[in-house]
Amino acid sequence: MNNWKRTFAIIWTGQFVSIITSVTVNFAIILWLTMETGSGEMLAWASVAGLLPQALLGPVAGVYIDRWNRKRTMIVADVFIALCTLVLAFLFWFELIQVNYIFIVLALRSIGSAFHMPAMQAAIPMIAPKEQLTRIAGINQMITSTGTIAGPALAALLITNIDIEYVLLLDVFGAVIACVTLLMVTIPDPEKTVRKIGSVFTQIKEGAGAVLQNRGLSWVFLFVVLLTLFYMPVSVLLPLMTANYFGGKEFAISLVEIVWGVGALVGGAIIGAKVYKINRIVLLNISYLICGVSVLISGLLSTEGFNWFVSLIAIGGIAGGIYNSLFTGIVQTNIGADLLGRVFSMFYSLHIIPAMLGLIGIGFFTDTLGVNNTFIICGIVLILIGFLAFTTPSALRLDRKSSF
Repeated sequence: MNNWKRTFAIIWTGQFVSIITSVTVNFAIILWLTMETGSGEMLAWASVAGLLPQALLGPVAGVYIDRWNRKRTMIVADVFIALCTLVLAFLFWFELIQVNYIFIVLALRSIGSAFHMPAMQAAIPMIAPKEQLTRIAGINQMITSTGTIAGPALAALLITNIDIEYVLLLDVFGAVIACVTLLMVTIPDPEKTVRKIGSVFTQIKEGAGAVLQNRGLSWVFLFVVLLTLFYMPVSVLLPLMTANYFGGKEFAISLVEIVWGVGALVGGAIIGAKVYKINRIVLLNISYLICGVSVLISGLLSTEGFNWFVSLIAIGGIAGGIYNSLFTGIVQTNIGADLLGRVFSMFYSLHIIPAMLGLIGIGFFTDTLGVNNTFIICGIVLILIGFLAFTTPSALRLDRKSSF
């Protein structure tokens, strides 16, 4: 653990570049779909295509993440995702692109993400001291948010000046940098007791049991999953809300995404600034309420209220950055390192499946009821989830004497 700060600095450098390039590419695709189709349903289905494989593979991927070398797993996943993006670039180059092809490539990239994200989260406790894990989760949130800030601005700048196929190549560059930095560090793996267990199904049950046996943590998982069901569709619909309701163009769409990222950066900075002595569950629940209020008021604005919308998105971004950082730290400090791959993979699957259902429903409601009314409905439900989260004593006791 003596050199853990140096190890993280190297890893974060590569991840920072990779995140910026990935967000730039993702947002370039979103801009293309928004301008080409103008349909909330199409954006929703694109998100489903990018999430479904990860949801289905998650539990099994988690077993192998806990079996395999986690650094090697991240490198292979990065390379696979970059190759998928390269295929998409070639489709644009040769003018063979169709919306269905974009869905397929997004699905393939999701397979790589099913292994990469849980492997990264599972590797962190093997490097850093336990008391620093929530703080590190906050710093990770800051890095992700910085990419979220820079990516949309870069995407809007590039896509209006060069062909999208050249923008897609940035993802390949980012993957190369991420892989090189990972090769420069050593990431220890936990004791391989998991290898002694034969059945993949048995190991999946072990990961689920680690959460279910902890009643307080089970409640936390449930509320985060419910929040995702109604909050992820809102984030997907931000470009459509900006373009269709407020009449914004590429710059306005990018601005909203940047402001969202700035908010999440601030939220991550708050958690990553120092070790606090406070009940993380209480703060988590408050962040749910703030998310809901910001979404509700956004839906109630008039079409002339774009400036207020930008401010509310920033507030929602702060709350989102806080709850993401807190949740990651809570899981890492309550689950054994040898189970984290399975637990994080299971969580990604559990929150992605309801999110996909929400996205499918949101696509329908947006195209029939209007995007602003969709925001109102989601905001009300998010507020109710926040209040409900305060009615679970076992969850509130989970972190009563915590320092993070």
